[in-house]
Amino acid sequence: MIKISRGIFISEDELVFKFSRGGGPGGQNVNKVNTRVTVLFDAANSRSFSDAQKERILKGLASRAEKDGVIRVVSQRCRTQKANREAAVERLEELLREALKKKAARKKTKVPEAAKRKRLERKKRRGFLKKQRAERSFES
Repeated sequence: MIKISRGIFISEDELVFKFSRGGGPGGQNVNKVNTRVTVLFDAANSRSFSDAQKERILKGLASRAEKDGVIRVVSQRCRTQKANREAAVERLEELLREALKKKAARKKTKVPEAAKRKRLERKKRRGFLKKQRAERSFES
């Protein structure tokens, strides 16, 4: 079981692992051993989340999700398949956690009067400076 947050767990049965040859560290091993790990998680059909949670996940991870709601995470940082597998699962956990967080609603605020006055004063001062420069006469 993979813990996402309080009360939310994903069964390892819901994850599909695919292995391939990857780049990165490994020396001569890179060309011989399938160390790159791709984790596929079908968020749209997962039994671990409610419909609202699935919607939030698919909306938050839209760039990573395929049309059918499968989320793909790839890891090839490490030299071993086991380490890459753990890294990919860890990254999936982080992504799901972030997607499930409720974003705080933005509170509209007014610009303070003092800030408005200060801005207008700076504009007037700058305009006055430019005006002085333009009016200079070169006649002797």
